[in-house]
Amino acid sequence: MAATVAVREPVLIGAAEVYRRVAEPEPPVLLDVRWALGDPHGAEHYRAGHLPGAVYVDLDTELSGPHSPGAGLHPLPSVGQLQEAARRWGITAERGVVVYDNTGGLAAARAWWLLRWAGVPGVRILDGGLAAWRAAGYAEGTGEARPQPASDIVLDGGHLPTLTADEAAAPPAAGTLLDARAAERYRGDVEPIDPRAGHIPGAVSAPTGGNLQDGVPLFKTAEQLRERFAGVTGPVGVYCGSGVTAAHEIAALAVAGIDAALYPGSWSAWSADPERPAATGDQP
Repeated sequence: MAATVAVREPVLIGAAEVYRRVAEPEPPVLLDVRWALGDPHGAEHYRAGHLPGAVYVDLDTELSGPHSPGAGLHPLPSVGQLQEAARRWGITAERGVVVYDNTGGLAAARAWWLLRWAGVPGVRILDGGLAAWRAAGYAEGTGEARPQPASDIVLDGGHLPTLTADEAAAPPAAGTLLDARAAERYRGDVEPIDPRAGHIPGAVSAPTGGNLQDGVPLFKTAEQLRERFAGVTGPVGVYCGSGVTAAHEIAALAVAGIDAALYPGSWSAWSADPERPAATGDQP
């Protein structure tokens, strides 16, 4: 009897396929996750132009839980909080979800990871985001889109793996802990946000910018990403500054066929704990 082969759920979707699918009787739910550090105007950008029918999602209040000591800058929301938001957005178990932003997926990947972690099937990232939609010449909506009718979807958690601080501190000997922040933050040259500079001892630098093609906000191909992560051995963990862009790295790893766990607190939680050591320089 042949062994059962697990089928990986697709991570990305192209603009042309989204355009086709939104015209179907049961189109996917479109979520606009316009967010970037230092830019608090995501909702304004959304109202100025978005995929027709897309609902704006606030990363700070809807894709993050309330601040608490030791949890980092963007702690995971509770399942109840996420379920309430998912119902408000009209997410069901049948329609699928497309998430996008205008920063190469760096924010949208947070929604992709959270919804998959909570058990929502068929969640995909629009490759290239709003820029790809615009480049294809498709129409946009403005103002506030009216969400689909609220749903009664029931979510739970744990469908994707996470790491605690202790697990990030002592990864298995055969595993890899990836730091998805910019190289200068990994080295400790600069630290514009968190209490201390540096990285988790043993972590390997792999900035999220390396997941994208040169000059365009599209993910690299699966073959290119497999080459990028050729030295990565499992089990794999990923962290960033506050657990947001690390989800982009996990998405890129998934495209390459590699499973990875998220350390949600990331450097913002680690560096705030004076008992946790910090390494500097360009070596793990």
